[in-house]
Amino acid sequence: MAKAFASQGDMTEKNISFTEVGDGLWAFTAEGDPNSGVIIGDESVMIVEAQATPRLANKVIEKVREVTDKPISHVVMTHYHAVRVLGASAFNADQIIMGEDARAMVVERGQEDWDSEFQRFPRLFEGHESIPGLTWPTTTFSEDMTVYLGNRQINLMHLGRAHTAGDIVIHVPDQNVMFTGDIVEYHSACYCGDGHFGEWGDTLDNIKSFDVDAIAPGRGDALIGKDMVNTAIENTRDFVSSTYRPAARVAARNGTLKDAWDAVREECDPKFSDYAIYEHCLPFNVARAYDEARGIDTPRIWTAQRDIEMWEALQA
Repeated sequence: MAKAFASQGDMTEKNISFTEVGDGLWAFTAEGDPNSGVIIGDESVMIVEAQATPRLANKVIEKVREVTDKPISHVVMTHYHAVRVLGASAFNADQIIMGEDARAMVVERGQEDWDSEFQRFPRLFEGHESIPGLTWPTTTFSEDMTVYLGNRQINLMHLGRAHTAGDIVIHVPDQNVMFTGDIVEYHSACYCGDGHFGEWGDTLDNIKSFDVDAIAPGRGDALIGKDMVNTAIENTRDFVSSTYRPAARVAARNGTLKDAWDAVREECDPKFSDYAIYEHCLPFNVARAYDEARGIDTPRIWTAQRDIEMWEALQA
């Protein structure tokens, strides 16, 4: 390999923030690393996103214990990616919830995704020896599901394909706050390697229709207030469309993946090069955009070997 993935050289520990986004609702963020959410109910706690390892999950637990001693009863995964789910065992929750489509993706490509991300994110997978295996849900749902933590109502919904085919969001109506997973990011690149560019904007519109007061996004700072929420949604939309448009133009003229890479860089670098994980995401985003533009609806499975082959092709 001509040079390492950008993420392989990112070994600096990130500063953690723990921000209240509503009464009893918290966003655990870490400078562009994967976020987690915390929902405190009457008698127990729900965690949104389990982190990559039990080591990182314990950092979330430490923050939870600063604000409540209630037991953690539920862990919800917005999608199947390894950096989101493999830390679940640390929470000792009775209920592990995913959408049905996300569980199907664990079956289809969970181990491959683990192997791929393990290669690309050495810092996030420090302490990986404590991961007991793939994370499997105890409960799944198709389109929507409601969980009550005492009197607190929590709505889990599939609003459309975007970051993956199985994305869900979590809405807490008493505070009008949403946890969006990687459908919405803030000053962090969207990872689109398993994405659906043509539908992402519609899914953002569905989120926007809730007119929420705050969002805990997949990466980046907590979004508090409608102006910040709207800015993040529109920046995410711009990122996704700015990645797809040039790749689609190249595919339409039968250009190569390397041509698409050059075209996407020309459009995206001036706007997004300072975003967290931009350089890491870009080759995977271009590869997926190029595939989708050529009519490949289901994202091809990333493996550790495919990662390397794609990266080498772009360095040629």
